[in-house]
Amino acid sequence: MSLHFIRVREASVPLLFAACAGIGLLAMGSQARAATLSGNAALTSDYVWRGTTQTQGDAAVQAGFKLAGDSGFYGSAWGSNVEFAPDTHASSELDFTVGWGAALSDKWAVDVNLLRYQYPSTTVDLNWTELNGTLTYDSNYWLSMGYSTEALGGEEDGLYTQVGARFPINDAFRLEGAVGYYTLDGYSAAADSYLHGQLSAVWAVKAPLELRVTAHATDSNAEDIFGETFAGNRIEAALQASF
Repeated sequence: MSLHFIRVREASVPLLFAACAGIGLLAMGSQARAATLSGNAALTSDYVWRGTTQTQGDAAVQAGFKLAGDSGFYGSAWGSNVEFAPDTHASSELDFTVGWGAALSDKWAVDVNLLRYQYPSTTVDLNWTELNGTLTYDSNYWLSMGYSTEALGGEEDGLYTQVGARFPINDAFRLEGAVGYYTLDGYSAAADSYLHGQLSAVWAVKAPLELRVTAHATDSNAEDIFGETFAGNRIEAALQASF
């Protein structure tokens, strides 16, 4: 992650996140008996996010949980180790999400959420918030967008768009592919946007375990923005479990 982090909108977004979190928790609390708790855990050879490594190619241990009510409101928390530039002293990431998701019809579903990225150990202010939305068709095709006024912990706007699809081969195997485009106005003098793609082969080893192997690729703009250490082509393998 590149570094230019003196921000001028520090107070407003966390307050907005807290307000949305409170509304979501109140909605779920009113339906506490109907709430469903789920979780996930993964061991991965590399933590790759939007085409760029968050661990400089090293392994990561990740885990999270989600509490969802029948109304569609939910809250979740997720964590991973990270490794950014040495002067950030960042070693962990915690993501907190409040959102709402529902089926629009037999084929279409929607999800909107507010996501807060937190880096507890850092000595530099990297924390930021993003508004996300996903439209899904037939459970296998999706369009996602994420917008922030403090993208990647900086002062500038960022808009991320991704289209993706999964292709089941049989009960045990499936392929997944996605293409994303990130516009980062004013974030770096080298470039203001980049393109990335990924292709995954997923094997359901034995419930609840899955083995995922993913090939990632970015364009040259990503390397100009983040450097060759963080962007470019890479392979990621992960063993993950859901419960």
